[in-house]
Formats: sequence, C-alpha cells, structure tokens
Amino acid sequence: MKIRVIITGVTGMVGEGVLHECLQHPDVEHVLVINRKPCGVSHPKLTEIIHKDFFDLSAIKSQLSNYNACYFCLGVSSVGLKEEEYSRLSFDLTVHMAEMLAGLNPDMVFCYVSGMGTDSTELGKRMWARVKGKTENHLMQLPFKKAYMFRPAYINPIKGLKNTHKSYYAFMWLFPILRRLFPNVTVSLKELGIAMIHTVTKGYDKAILESKDIIKLSKS
Repeated sequence: MKIRVIITGVTGMVGEGVLHECLQHPDVEHVLVINRKPCGVSHPKLTEIIHKDFFDLSAIKSQLSNYNACYFCLGVSSVGLKEEEYSRLSFDLTVHMAEMLAGLNPDMVFCYVSGMGTDSTELGKRMWARVKGKTENHLMQLPFKKAYMFRPAYINPIKGLKNTHKSYYAFMWLFPILRRLFPNVTVSLKELGIAMIHTVTKGYDKAILESKDIIKLSKS
C-alpha cells in the first residue's frame, strides 16, 4: 500500500523526525505538511501549506482530500498554561482538524502523539494528562479507518535534524544504556516514525501504543 500522508508539527522535534522517515521510506509516495511557518525542507515527495489559523481550515479544505494517513505531531507544553487554554490548544485544535479529515478521508489512518502517563479516565490530578486523555478518547470515536494513540516517554532524536532541543544532545550518547536499563520507556525517533508508517501498511492490534508497542511495530 502506498501512503499519502498529512503531517502536522514538523517544525518541532517529533514532527521533523517523522517527516524525515516518511521522505526516505519507499511506501510513502506523497507528504503534505501544514505549518504556520516554512519548515525549510525541500523534497520531490513534499508539499507544504503555510496556514496561520488551525482553528479555521476552510481556506485549505479543498487540499486535504485523497490522503490515507495523518501523523498529528503538533502539540504545546502545559507549563504556564491554565487548563482552559491548554485544552483549547490541545483538545479543541486537534479535534477540529481531525473531524474535518475524517469527513474528507474515510480510509484514513490517524496517529496522534500524546505521551506516557496520559489519563484515559480524564479524572486524574495531572491537568495535561486529563486533557490528553480526553483528546485520545474523542479521536478514537471518529470515523477513521483506524486511530492510534502514541504514548512515548523518552524519545531519542535523529542526529543532524535542526529542531532537536540542545538538551537532548547531552543524553544521546546514553541512549544504548538507557534502552537496556529502561526498555519500556525509551524509543528512538526513527522507531516512532517507522511505527507510524507501519500502522498503515501492517496495522496493530492495540489502539494505544506505549513505548514497547512502538518498538515492536517499528520492527514488524
């Protein structure tokens, strides 16, 4: 199966890494990225839309059809935000775009990056975990072909990409050791990207993927 994918958040570390893997992978034939600013990547497979308001996608709606995958890597930190604002930027924005894509692309596989500790009950003490859990729960109810929730913990970046925060470089050399010590909470960004590609071409028997599931799917 050839993949035509929409990726969000490629100006961040995770989205940039997923884009990198998609552009190299033979099963991906076309990539559309939607950004508020240019990502600075040029490739024959790649089309970029610069769009400022993700709460109003009406101007680009006609360009969002004929895709069978979406890798939603757009996200914000909860630090310094009250629940109402964080929910607006995490739940409202994500669901708004997902609902439109589900209506336009009934054969789409949707992958959402939340994080380890996400609270599916929506009742826990940690605000970000409740909001992420609410977002996951809603996405899994939309009429996608399949929806997968990715919950990585530590993600080891891909060397040479430009959107990796400098603090990660202090840990990259430790990754083989961390992987041996904490195999269930460490994944590489390459594994994450390949696992997303495999959700379309191979599928997976769980809708919620923790780090160990991400690793397993990436190697399938």
